[in-house]
Amino acid sequence: MKRTVCLLLIFVSFIAMGQSPRKAKWNFNDLDGWVYCHQDDNPEKQCAAEKGKLRIFTRKGSADRKKMRTEDRIYTTGRYKWRAYISDIAEGDQTSIGCWLYCDDKHEIDFEVGPGKTAARAAAGAGPEDMIVYMTTQGNPYNTKFIPISTGWHIFELDLTSVDGKYKVEWIIDGKVQSTVQQTFGPEVAFYIYCSVENLKFLGEHPASQDNYGLFDYVEYVYHE
Repeated sequence: MKRTVCLLLIFVSFIAMGQSPRKAKWNFNDLDGWVYCHQDDNPEKQCAAEKGKLRIFTRKGSADRKKMRTEDRIYTTGRYKWRAYISDIAEGDQTSIGCWLYCDDKHEIDFEVGPGKTAARAAAGAGPEDMIVYMTTQGNPYNTKFIPISTGWHIFELDLTSVDGKYKVEWIIDGKVQSTVQQTFGPEVAFYIYCSVENLKFLGEHPASQDNYGLFDYVEYVYHE
């Protein structure tokens, strides 16, 4: 009991100082520590903790962009891990299930999963049942890579290390490194951690033909240099 209280005090003290905690994990029995946000004009929240999972969904034919993020933008070098369920999004639907880090529009590192456009599916060699996962830095420098991925549960990880004071980023899926990029900025830029389901045009050919959803079992962060 004393050890638990001590770890909690350490976690709170790091937040109070605006620094990364050494370790944090959210199991989504509730949404404590997370904030709802969106980029649409739909007032419905569409994000909820259900049976130990964070469920986020979008409506068919809509411009829904639903997101949950950590309360604090304090996360820097370390290993970020999401266990997420990739649902069976209909072919061509412009819908994305996202696991990502965000400071601003030029300092953003993403996993975005959806059907993908026809050309991207062909280039990735995706099968008829596959989704496409995009692994992207939105700036400094911009870089993207995409590969096929099956529906179901997967573990998505971003590993950020400091190389000569700049972030080296690895995208890891189910334990395998899939992409690596050296950024031109480093730990002076801290991130929010995000989970999202959004109807995004680049992820498909047409507005969503059905309600789509993603599930998030847990999110974990472990600090390292």
